[in-house]
Amino acid sequence: MSQLFQEAIIISILASTIRIMTPLLFSAMGELITQRAGIWNMGVEGTMLTGAFAAYLVATATGSLWLAVLAAVVAGALMGIVIAFMTATLRVDHFIAGLGLNLLAGGLTLYWFQSYIQGRPQPIFSGFQDVAIPLLSDIPVIGPVLFSQRALTYVALLVVPVVWFLLYRSRYGLELRCLGENPKALDVKGLSVSARQYAAVMLGSAMTGLGGGFLMLGFSDRFLADFTAGRGWIVIVALIAGNWRPKGVLVAVTAFAFLESLATHLQVVGAQVPHQLLLALPYLASIGLLMGLRFRSGQPARLGIPYARE
Repeated sequence: MSQLFQEAIIISILASTIRIMTPLLFSAMGELITQRAGIWNMGVEGTMLTGAFAAYLVATATGSLWLAVLAAVVAGALMGIVIAFMTATLRVDHFIAGLGLNLLAGGLTLYWFQSYIQGRPQPIFSGFQDVAIPLLSDIPVIGPVLFSQRALTYVALLVVPVVWFLLYRSRYGLELRCLGENPKALDVKGLSVSARQYAAVMLGSAMTGLGGGFLMLGFSDRFLADFTAGRGWIVIVALIAGNWRPKGVLVAVTAFAFLESLATHLQVVGAQVPHQLLLALPYLASIGLLMGLRFRSGQPARLGIPYARE
């Protein structure tokens, strides 16, 4: 391969990495907020899938991509209400509640999709296109990688410092982290633990729904069953690998996105590797990472443990 072609491939891999990490980053930051509040929401996959379907439905019905984004956010928040009711109010085991939500979302989205098309050809839409930032997008290598992306990609990159500030530099963030470490301290002060957990889960799930919505609007033009293809589970692994801290989660998400981008490009250039193995690369890395982790020092002490007054 010529040097020019190699350079073009490298730039394409890196630019694709940024695009691929966008839905994962939205969802991971949302799930970080949720888990910092003590709720282990295993329903990330189902919430992303619901957000993706809501975005598809509104995009094909109205033709407005930004209304579709709003629909994905609302759908995610509604899923958050369900998971918060099950975990904070009914005190159902968090893992069982999340897995049940995933199964429910998978069945309902497929049923709603089939009811929507009613045997006719599937409606399609035109998704988001790259928005080049003037001058910055002309910088060699860095320009096309960082400054010629979808509009929501720029938002996703800004979400990381915003979530960091929210968690570590605001009163709300202090209360939110207290929910995951010592909720009784808030209860003793007369503050509602369940109300704050509801708010955290709804906010986090809205961001997760946005991640699913971008996955639909930024990468596809039609809906498919199990459209999210396990990305919700990668988000959960990224939180563990990132030690429940925004910067660590960003690094983990970037690594997973790079592996997926690399696998796609290796197929394009005709690498002599089974394409099934390439497609499985990010998921194999997730399994290996979980097997290799030996500590979880950043995990909230009360994560996944329902709170009840004594």
